[in-house]
Formats: sequence, C-alpha cells, structure tokens
Amino acid sequence: MHSKILKAHDLDTTRALPTRMGVSFRYWDDCVDPQDMQEMWMDPDVSAEWITAGETVGSKVHLSRDTDGQPYLTQNEMKDMLCAIGQLESDRHLLTTSYNKKSKASAIGIMQILPKTAEWLISELGYNEYDLHGDSDLLYKPFINLYLGAAYLKWLSYYGNKERSEEFMVRSYHGGVKKATHKSTLAYWKRYLSVKESLPSRQIFKVDTLLMPNDSASGTASSNTQVPINVTWESRASPEDMEYMWNNPVVNKEWTKSGEKRGRVRISHDSERRPYLSRIELKGVAETVVSKHFSTNGVKPTILCAIAEIISKRYVNGIGQRTGLMGIDYPTACWIYRDLGYRAYKVESFDDLTKPFVSMYFGAAYLMWLSEYEGRWLFVIDDDDDDDDDDMKRSIQFMVQAYISGPKNLKLEKANPMWLKFEEALGRYEENKEAAPYYKYKPSHG
Repeated sequence: MHSKILKAHDLDTTRALPTRMGVSFRYWDDCVDPQDMQEMWMDPDVSAEWITAGETVGSKVHLSRDTDGQPYLTQNEMKDMLCAIGQLESDRHLLTTSYNKKSKASAIGIMQILPKTAEWLISELGYNEYDLHGDSDLLYKPFINLYLGAAYLKWLSYYGNKERSEEFMVRSYHGGVKKATHKSTLAYWKRYLSVKESLPSRQIFKVDTLLMPNDSASGTASSNTQVPINVTWESRASPEDMEYMWNNPVVNKEWTKSGEKRGRVRISHDSERRPYLSRIELKGVAETVVSKHFSTNGVKPTILCAIAEIISKRYVNGIGQRTGLMGIDYPTACWIYRDLGYRAYKVESFDDLTKPFVSMYFGAAYLMWLSEYEGRWLFVIDDDDDDDDDDMKRSIQFMVQAYISGPKNLKLEKANPMWLKFEEALGRYEENKEAAPYYKYKPSHG
C-alpha cells in the first residue's frame, strides 16, 4: 500500500555528497537538543571518544569532518545496525541528499529518509517523538533522521504481520519490500554484513533501542545509556486506574510488601533495564480494564493475561516487533478507537501504547472484534460435535491464534505450538481451571 512512498532507496539514484544549501552544522549542539546531548555524554564509548578529542562537558562539541570539510558521525556515535546502514546510504554524512529519478523526490540525511516517508511514519504510525512541522530540513538533524530510520526498520521487521529477518529488513530498506529477495539487493546485503563486522561493537542492535518512550517525568533513558532507570506506575497510568490497583487486595499486598508508597510505585526492571509487570500486576491491570469497560461482554482477564505472556512476556514496552503488553500497534489502535468506537483511552502516539492500561484496553477491544469475526460460530471446525464446551474452546482457540497471527486463512490444530503455549500460560492465571471456563459466552446478536 505504501510501497511508492517507502521505496526511498531505489538503486537508480544520483547522490550529491553533500551539501545542502541553507543547512549547516558545526557543532553537535547545532543539531541536537540539550536532553539528547546529555544522553550522548552518558554513553561511555562516546564520552571517552569526545574527551580524547579534547571536548569538555558544558562546552559545544565539534562534529567530525572529512577531508572536504563535511560533517559526519563516527562509528562510536552510532550503533551497529543503524551505523552499518547509515554508512552504506550516506557514508554517515549528515547533509547527504540523493535525488530519485523515478519518484522525483530527494532522500535526506544519514539514513536517506524521504520527506513523505517521514510524514507517514509520524502521522500514521505514531512515531512522533520528533515532529517535522512541515520542515523537511529537520531531517538533516541526526537524532531525528536516525529515529525515523529506526522506526522504518521496525515497520519492516513486521511487514505483512509476519516477523521478518534482518536480511529482509536491510534489503527492503535499500530497494523496497518487492526487492527484498531480488538479486539487485543481494550485493547491498553482503556489503552491510561486511560493514557491520568491522564495527567496534559486536553487540546485536535492537531497533527498539531508539524507539523507547521519552518519559522525562520518570527519568527513563535509552537502554544504550548508563543512567539509572526509575520508571513509576504513576508515569504510565491515570490516578483513577492507580486507585483501582491499590484497591485490589492482591496487588496491594504485593506493593506494600515491596515497600511501595501511594504516589510513587516503581515498575520492576530486568537486568537489561527493561520494565516489566509481575503476574499479580498484570492480572490486576486486566481485571481493572475488564471490570470498567468489558464487564457485560464476557471477556475473562485470565485470557488477556495469557495472551500478554505470549505476546510481550509482560514487558511494558513490548518485545521485538510487538508494542506494549498486548502487542497492539498504533494503526490498529487508531482503527479500534475511530471505527469500532472504543474510546475510553486516547491513543495519540506510538508511546501511548507502552502504557499498561492503554495496551490492555485496546487488546481487549481487538479480542472482542475477533469474537464476532465473520460470525461467531464460524470458529467451530467440527459440525458434528454437539459438545458446546468443546465448541466454545475452539472459539477461544480461533480468537487466540487470530490475535497472534491474524484471522485470515487460519487453520485450527489442537497441537498448534502457539495454542499449547497459550494453554500453559493460562494455567498460571486460572486458580481453578475446571471450574472456570475459558470464556463466558454472551451473544452479541439476538
């Protein structure tokens, strides 16, 4: 659908290295916000390189320049995957532009982003940490350019609702998704591997690193920095929802035992500083959302919890290509809000979906839509089976597998690995599985 917009890296281009009239950067401070500069100084590799070069904290930091006097970023100033692509696309030069004869548009900056692609990522996919305000020259700023490049890579990583390989992402970035397996992008992939192998750091880069929510209230930092992370529940939930959580006796007991206080409840983090919920907290969120917004629809909180276990492993920001606890992406959330009428929570950006209650709400709404997909009883796969409980279990199997893989052309199999994982996860939340059915059936139509 967006191939004409996103095909920014057609091989038939004429690159102008550099420069762009009217755009000029001498210092890092000329093209980076003060907050981003602080995070750069907190990166040990970057700060060591800058200090060795004679830069000092509190003073303007000079950009590196090539023999022609054009500014570029060093390998330490970038990170693996983006650095390798940036080197191939622009030789890491900030002011690079290239004109595409077919699209009659210019790709801009280190990651060679088309202005139309940038606007699409911001307005339709919700990656609005930085806003262009109609000024395409802002794409020359490194943080903006790299952020949108990472956003595009994340979109590619789950293109067509299918988890994609690094090779698919890289080759699609250069030639468009239609050429991801074409021989014309094979040489680019080999050059990418060669460049990546030569980088100082061999740590695997995660696209999500540059796409973490900017939560200044909680002091959240990118996983690449060494800043202590102290994300609070209050920064990700409304006072009303927090009151529901404190009134949940099981959640209250866990928080009190951990020394949490009203007004400042910490979210747990793993060894890689990724925020996650305990199973008690996850169930508390699910129970709150269901009791407030889906109490008459028959949705069971335990089903939502089991789906979250599979989709995000309870990580607040999601994992891999999935956003948030329930893995609902921004376009899907906007569709649910706008077209299906689920408007208890607003979703104005990609970041909103990293809030536990927001993600859980839109996950539950999507599950409700699946429960009525092309008629509820199309879920039954054995017409001769008169056992209503078995039929209902199959209905749940359809919804769970459809939630994870999409509802079209779905084949239900009792031995499906994803379904078995769901049943295993569900067992962790069902106190009495035999007494509690998977789903409280409530017909939506007469």
